[in-house]
Amino acid sequence: MSIPEFGSDTLNGLTPDPTEKRRVVVLISGNGSNLQALIDAQSHDRLSGEIVAVVSNEAGAYGLKRAHEAGIDAVALPHREYDSREAYDSALITVIERHEPDLIVLAGFMRILSPHFVERYEGRMLNIHPSLLPAYQGLNTHARALADGITEHGCSVHFVTEELDGGPVAIQAVVNVEAGESEESLKEKVHAREHLILPIAVNWFLEGRLRFAGDSATIDGVTLPRHGMRLSHQDAAEELDET
Repeated sequence: MSIPEFGSDTLNGLTPDPTEKRRVVVLISGNGSNLQALIDAQSHDRLSGEIVAVVSNEAGAYGLKRAHEAGIDAVALPHREYDSREAYDSALITVIERHEPDLIVLAGFMRILSPHFVERYEGRMLNIHPSLLPAYQGLNTHARALADGITEHGCSVHFVTEELDGGPVAIQAVVNVEAGESEESLKEKVHAREHLILPIAVNWFLEGRLRFAGDSATIDGVTLPRHGMRLSHQDAAEELDET
């Protein structure tokens, strides 16, 4: 089953606003596998925009190498060189603004952002989180899910607000938790779904279809449910060619 496009013919005849090519800045802290998913989507013309810069708070982040190899401006801005979260975020804003982005994507950016930063970019900032929000906000999501014995886990793309992992969700993908599942095996399956849905959500935003509406998200003018669009385990597995 292919991922639904949620086109205007099924949503009250609404048509997305036409947009010019829009600019994306991606923030990372580590390996950058979700960044790579975005780079791959861009290289296959599946992003209606351009990744113009990648910024990491860790100078040794492998994701910076991924950006450099893709011809994208790669910037290391180590947070340990700043005396406070506010000072770092002010410097980060300065770096970001040089690239005049339409969208900020947090793709494994392991920093809690200051209210000043969030306020500046609210409605233009998406994050990928490894759980089916609102469940398991914060860290160690896979271990917590396994400890609770749940049968469904997954990942979410959501708008960033001042509430940690609490902004409106755009899209989720479900993974079944099998008997005897390990934290590592669950993490691997969730990662695959992150790489699937993050480019979808980013592209929706770049096309002008996905929008922030305060306490909710909308697509093509229609308010999404609290969990956003949701891909079932079966649908996601088919898209990923999982056996």
